[in-house]
Amino acid sequence: MIHASFCEDDLAGRLPETTADFAGWRTRPAASVSPEGANALTVDVEDYFQVEAFSDVIDRKTWDGRECRIERNIDRILEIFSNAGTHATFFTLGWIAERYPNVVRRIVENGHELASHGLNHHRADSQTSRQFLDDVTRAKSILEDIGGVSVKGYRAASFSINKTNLWAFEMLERAGYHYSSSLYPTRYIPEAPQFAFYPAQDSRFMEIPVSSVRRFGLSLPCGGGGFFRLFPYWLSAQSIRLLAKHENRPCIFYFHPWEIDAGQPRIAGVSLKSRLRHYTNIGKMPARLEQLLAQFRWKPLDQIYPVAAS
Repeated sequence: MIHASFCEDDLAGRLPETTADFAGWRTRPAASVSPEGANALTVDVEDYFQVEAFSDVIDRKTWDGRECRIERNIDRILEIFSNAGTHATFFTLGWIAERYPNVVRRIVENGHELASHGLNHHRADSQTSRQFLDDVTRAKSILEDIGGVSVKGYRAASFSINKTNLWAFEMLERAGYHYSSSLYPTRYIPEAPQFAFYPAQDSRFMEIPVSSVRRFGLSLPCGGGGFFRLFPYWLSAQSIRLLAKHENRPCIFYFHPWEIDAGQPRIAGVSLKSRLRHYTNIGKMPARLEQLLAQFRWKPLDQIYPVAAS
């Protein structure tokens, strides 16, 4: 429940504020229930022009005037999942849901978990706590009204919960969410736990980081995204097997609908780094995804961590 009397001082002492306190997270691990060794498959439902890498060349005011390819890409993903007998969690933007409600309905009708990716793909660390609370509350309401199901999970745009805005966990709980999957420890908080944990000692709200694996003394990403396209397929597959064998943990994997869309418009004025990160191996992504689904077992997050959905 959201408290109208909320002020930022309410958060004092609830969540870690310094790197020294992150050790406390490791004392509150959350156990997974991985059916028959299944991993968690997730999709961040946003379109190509909404990615953070293009934010310096694409004005948000132009979004409504651009070709949106989300419907065809979601339909293709749903077909790939259906052929593989796989279900997933779809972290969906409120912006997408409002303009393409049938996308949300098809996700739900096909038996997948509907979750929130926020309202307009604003980074969580670019908002005040009040702005963030309003954003995630409105997104949840939109998705639930359209999908007709309870939305319990959230993922921050660009994994933007970090050392500067750890109050976001408290805001998500107040908004009625049960879990977040918004940390990528290898990138933004390398000292954070690799696996699911409870951020606050007196709460059952859960954070489920995207997966990484310890190799050669380093924490290396193995949870999808650009890394899955940029590096050889065998490296991701090997890392997922290592998680299961040495850590007895499921892999938390993600990708975007635009990553299977080789026909998407090319954006002018984008830096070389952003072009490489966004477009490399997009044409190979559908086949890689099908191989991944055939080689490993996958479930939605709410089935891997049912306590987060209860």
